[in-house]
Amino acid sequence: MQEKVCAVADLAPNQARRVVVGGAPIALVLDGDGAVHAIGDTCTHGDISLSEGFVEDSTLECWAHGSKFELTTGKPLTLPAYEPVPVYEVELRDGDIYIDPTATKVI
Repeated sequence: MQEKVCAVADLAPNQARRVVVGGAPIALVLDGDGAVHAIGDTCTHGDISLSEGFVEDSTLECWAHGSKFELTTGKPLTLPAYEPVPVYEVELRDGDIYIDPTATKVI
């Protein structure tokens, strides 16, 4: 079931914001092209919040050990992480962001 998370206007471009939807920690990112991404907020290398990391192009980098995750697929692009994070479907309605925390994209 989709839940309203926040307004798109609440996101700063190229920065991540942590939200919890249905108990799932999710990192929201508004990229430089205006697309909204939602990926699991916990680095698969360690129990670190990815939303405290750095957004660059189409990646979110964990601040602790430098693993970069692709925003569209959740796949790690650099070590030490080697397991992907979940990627959630994002629906935009009237300027608001909706996410179903039980539905992840199959890539």
